[in-house]
Amino acid sequence: MRERIKRIAIALNAVILVAVFFVYREKWLQSIDNLLFDYGMKQAAEHRSDNIVVVTIDDESLQELGRFPWDRAVYAPFLDMLNQPGYEPKAIAFDVMFNEPSNPDSDAAFAEALSQYDNVILPVAGVTEGDFDNRTEASPDEYLKAFKLDRPIPELAEHAELANINRVVSPDSVIRQTWLKIQDQEGNIVPSLAYKAAQMAGADLSKYDGMTDPRGRFDDKVAAKNTITIDYQFTALDMEKTPVSFVRVLNGEIDPEYFKDAVVLVGFTAAGLSDDTGQDNGATPIQKHMSLVYVHANIVHQLLNGSSVSYADEWVVVLGGLLLFALFIVLPWRLKNVYSILAFLAVVCGILYGQLQLYESSKIHVNVVNALLAVTLAYLVNVSLKSYLESSQKSFVTRQFGRYISPDLVKQIISKDIDIELGGNSKHITVLFLDIRGFTPLSEKLSPPELVDTLNTMFNMITQTTLNNRGTIDKFIGDAAMILFNAPLDVEEHERLAVKTAYEIQQGMNVIREQIREKYGCEVNVGIGINSGNVVVGNIGSYLRVDYTAIGDNVNIAARIESSTKPGQIMVSEAVYEKTKEYFVYEDAGEKMFKGKSQAIRVYEVIKPAEAGASRVPAGKAI
Repeated sequence: MRERIKRIAIALNAVILVAVFFVYREKWLQSIDNLLFDYGMKQAAEHRSDNIVVVTIDDESLQELGRFPWDRAVYAPFLDMLNQPGYEPKAIAFDVMFNEPSNPDSDAAFAEALSQYDNVILPVAGVTEGDFDNRTEASPDEYLKAFKLDRPIPELAEHAELANINRVVSPDSVIRQTWLKIQDQEGNIVPSLAYKAAQMAGADLSKYDGMTDPRGRFDDKVAAKNTITIDYQFTALDMEKTPVSFVRVLNGEIDPEYFKDAVVLVGFTAAGLSDDTGQDNGATPIQKHMSLVYVHANIVHQLLNGSSVSYADEWVVVLGGLLLFALFIVLPWRLKNVYSILAFLAVVCGILYGQLQLYESSKIHVNVVNALLAVTLAYLVNVSLKSYLESSQKSFVTRQFGRYISPDLVKQIISKDIDIELGGNSKHITVLFLDIRGFTPLSEKLSPPELVDTLNTMFNMITQTTLNNRGTIDKFIGDAAMILFNAPLDVEEHERLAVKTAYEIQQGMNVIREQIREKYGCEVNVGIGINSGNVVVGNIGSYLRVDYTAIGDNVNIAARIESSTKPGQIMVSEAVYEKTKEYFVYEDAGEKMFKGKSQAIRVYEVIKPAEAGASRVPAGKAI
């Protein structure tokens, strides 16, 4: 049984390893890893935005200025309000497209205002999706290629800095990454809106110029050169400088000092312009619906502070997963189930907590999902196989020994995980044979049901007495019985317990004998022989029928001693006598020749237990 379960365990663990590798390669659990990543980022967010101001095109502005798009002449006084002398922002970045001509006079007024200031950024949108599959193809060694750039109208573009507002959306529709730069068909590099704003604010961006997220972190198709993971730190509610309405700036209601040396981002937050169109709103790790102007604000904050999100090397993740997988192949077999499940839960919680702490302290994300899958499957499979083996072993032991040895011994066999297989081992034990004398006359007087009932009464008493003294009922043979001590488990003082069992059986027979005499007028008694020595014990037989028993010369001697006894007599060999003479009073019965033996064997008759208070009885050795 054990070997078969072992082979099954090896096969199943190999299958699990292959299956987990396939899941890892195909990224089937990427969505779960994304959830853990998002949770870690949300927990690690510091909720600060530095000197960044968001000017919102909100419902208040729409109520006063009318439906969007507005007359572009409105942007001239808006820029004048922001750029009051001595309070100029470092950058004013519009997350609003101006790619279609409008009223010529209004466009001219806006262009004139732009020409007055060198801190304004207007957006371009690079068309990067394929014609058929709407998928963006990228390479980590090259900038993302745009098929074309949707630019502001020329009269505006020539007076402002240009930057792209392309967003990167993961397969689960969450914005986690950004392209810091893209490239047009002519090879011109166009920075992102946030990159350009941070650059104008004086940030050192050299570390980002060669940075690219590991390929396939969230989507293989978008891992282009200069792709980074956004380190989200705040929502609109967390900003140190509260977002202000466009119309309030336009009306001069905001102190110009509010914008001094700041990075100002202008974008949509009105419900009708973001939620309905879906163009300026998206899901992020820290907020389900975030206006994209705040995504740009988070990127600017990240670039100004020089922070970055990185990922544990794949070889570290794979090696750690393999070690944990191996650990939970071994642990379920080495520990009790209650301890192994506690170890499993502790490791799983430790992995998840450790991952969260590592991200909070170092902004390093570890993909632990596949390792957790491997650990979980390894644990469940191996603990299930172990439980099945234990259940089968327990059932087998109970079937083999449950009615013939004490419950304590059965528990020990199961708890010590003893594998009881076909075959035997040499062991020093004590063997007790008993035979019911007077059985033949009794059987002639009793009906079969009465005979069986009488035998059962005697054998019940014999069995209970044996189990109380940690003996093993090997077998009942008609009106005889064979009892073992010190098998299958070790039992201290097995010789003493065997003699004690024999004496108590004889005492029990006194009561039964009187009952039979009164009821049937027959005399029954028991003759008992005991010997101790090395024998072969184990499951002996064939695969069709097997019994736990003992064989050997010392077993035969015990049987011969029993056959020489008289009714009511207990005879032991010299080996048993030497071990138990301190506990029982014996009478030397002399040497006897037994069938099959070339030399006589000295035997002793048990008279009674030694006096309890006698000095030769060791303290605490009660019988």
